[in-house]
Amino acid sequence: MTAFFQNLGLPFEGAWLLSTIIGILVIALPLMLAVAMIIYADRKIWAAMALRRGPNVVGPFGLLQSFADGAKVFLQETIIPSAANRALFLIAPIITFTVALIAWAVIPFQVGVVVANINVGLLYILAVSSLGVYGIVLSGWASNSKYPFYSAIRASAQMISYEVSIGFILVCVVLWAGSFNLTAIVESQKGYYGFLNGNGFNPLLFPMAIMFLISAMAETGRAPFDLTEAESELVAGYQTEYSSMAFALFWLGEYANVILMCALNAILFWGGYLPPLDWAPLYYVPGIIWLLAKIAFFFFVFSWVKATVPRYRYDQLMRLGWKIFLPTSLFFVFLVSGFLMFTRYGGAQ
Repeated sequence: MTAFFQNLGLPFEGAWLLSTIIGILVIALPLMLAVAMIIYADRKIWAAMALRRGPNVVGPFGLLQSFADGAKVFLQETIIPSAANRALFLIAPIITFTVALIAWAVIPFQVGVVVANINVGLLYILAVSSLGVYGIVLSGWASNSKYPFYSAIRASAQMISYEVSIGFILVCVVLWAGSFNLTAIVESQKGYYGFLNGNGFNPLLFPMAIMFLISAMAETGRAPFDLTEAESELVAGYQTEYSSMAFALFWLGEYANVILMCALNAILFWGGYLPPLDWAPLYYVPGIIWLLAKIAFFFFVFSWVKATVPRYRYDQLMRLGWKIFLPTSLFFVFLVSGFLMFTRYGGAQ
């Protein structure tokens, strides 16, 4: 795109800046629309599993319900508690929302279709996703209320606990792919057993795929790991004191993070923009269609789990993260690296 604007007479700096801004908007605007529709899909899935109808009044089949909810919170008054730290109270939801968006900069939708195709894309994702905890902790502390503060402490402990195991899981993927670049990781998944695409078909990486899916639910605070918003204990968690658009930014950030984790599940373990079978006719389907289909499938799994699995106790959550996932993922780092040393890098000689 930069070359196109240069051909129109713009200098390189101006062409690069304009093409980057257009690339960001092409991803950010559809993502906002996707978040609105994914909330609608979430409610429909929950309703179907409880034999209810879900949203069905606003627009055909209730499709405009999310937009009606958005208009409602936009028109509401933003109430700031008198004892709250005003600056941090307003900054916290902005941090949560912004961090959820900037992570999409390195997600490859197909070969060459990525805002920033950097060599350390996976490290960028890890760094950005770890910043999300700041918005939650600040919101709880700045509210100057005990329930949001308890929730913020829970959230920080929960997110840090599962980031550790996610880090070791990603080490296994990086070792196998030999790169931190997300496009290179996707391309390395071609041709398992001659006809399958995806690290999930690798016996050494399939357990990591399952652990990553569960850890992603815990990292994003989805049920059964939504201890940060446990209604029976903490009212509405860290966002109890929020209203209007500040509250909406938390919701938008949460669902954007959920979609991001669904995309990472697809990219790291199930071939990303590659078709599931390494069969020439399937490559005529654009890669972005395969990626979106896989994201939709994993989001259905997220909603399915939320609608059917009861909430964990906090001690069970911590036990799963520290006593099961951490040692298991560390063991698989040794297993994968040892296997590669003896097979790929000639360690047996």
